This record gives sequence, C-alpha cells and structure tokens, in this order.
Amino acid sequence: MKYWLGVVSRDHVRRGVELGIAQIGHGNRNGLARMRSGDWLVYYSPRPSLGSKEQLQAFTAIGEIADEEIWQADEGDFKPWRRRVHYFVEATETPIRPLIGDLDLTSAPNWGYQLRRGLLSLSEADFTVVRSAMGATRGAT
Repeated sequence: MKYWLGVVSRDHVRRGVELGIAQIGHGNRNGLARMRSGDWLVYYSPRPSLGSKEQLQAFTAIGEIADEEIWQADEGDFKPWRRRVHYFVEATETPIRPLIGDLDLTSAPNWGYQLRRGLLSLSEADFTVVRSAMGATRGAT
C-alpha cells in the first residue's frame, strides 16, 4: 500500500469527488498507472481553480483507489485518463499552514517546489496527520 499526494485545483478535485474518479496531470495516464488498488490518494489544491491568482493551499479530498482499472474518458476534444476512487465524503478541506511543522512533506526549505510535479509519494506518517486533520476517520464511500 502506498500513499499519494495529487496536486490539483479545488474545482477539479470537487468534480472528481462527484464522479468518484481520480484524474492527475491534466488527464495524463502515467501518474494513475503508478497507483494500485488499496493505495490512498490525498489531493492538495494550491488554488481554487486552474489559472486563478488566489491562493488556497489546502488538502481538499482523500480517498482509496478502488481497483486496477484505468480508462480513457471521452469529453469531446479532451480524452483524460481516470481511475475510480472511494472518497471520504465527510472529510473537510484543511489548510496546510497549521500542519507544516508536523509533516515530512514540508520539512525541507522551499518544500512547495516539489508540488509542481503534480503527483508525489506521501509518507504514511504524513498521510495519518492529514487524514486526521481532515476528519476522515470512517471508511471511504
């Protein structure tokens, strides 16, 4: 089992939660292919929407990868790759700032730079801190 941090704007995260899917890197397949059924995914949203100048800097969703299937959706000119995710529907959006001293993720200077990759491994300790802070204590749905 692995823990992943996906970096996606909040509006895209919300749509993914509504659809019960994960989509990473503007629909790229590579990031999704690194995940396995039973892995956990936490979304971090630096901004409320793509292209927005407003900062959000919050964890916005958390869920478990449901199965091994990766499929390509058809949205006209846009054909993103997706996976099914069981999200914690009771999880609350949680700002990262109060957690900075408690996360391995933020221990290095300029820690935000690594988030530009869009998907990175998260330590089990960080996952536990974030999951607790988000109030995601019951099973995913």
